[in-house]
Amino acid sequence: MAGSIGTNPVVVRRIAGLLVRGGLVNVQRGPGGAALARPATAITLADVWRAVHGGGQPLLRVHGRGPQIDATGRRITAMLRERFDRAEQAMLADLAGTTLAALASTLHAEASAEN
Repeated sequence: MAGSIGTNPVVVRRIAGLLVRGGLVNVQRGPGGAALARPATAITLADVWRAVHGGGQPLLRVHGRGPQIDATGRRITAMLRERFDRAEQAMLADLAGTTLAALASTLHAEASAEN
């Protein structure tokens, strides 16, 4: 898998571990020992995003340690955080509209059209 996506196998194992912890993939030792934990029609890209990115840092970060000399300076961090949070929620809402099954179907259709 790592070869087909052009990355190191360690990266694939790390992401697979996150997907396992997120309840999206089941893994058993040995070749071919990975499978989706639920049907592809029941897993959205938002589910994958949350599993991989967890409850960590927001997608868009705001550096809030700068000088806050006046009221404008004190408010800027909160203003940016509000807008960045809305952008991240819009992205997640969009990702929630695409399932793994839909992605696979599109990929299959595009591959068939090429042949």
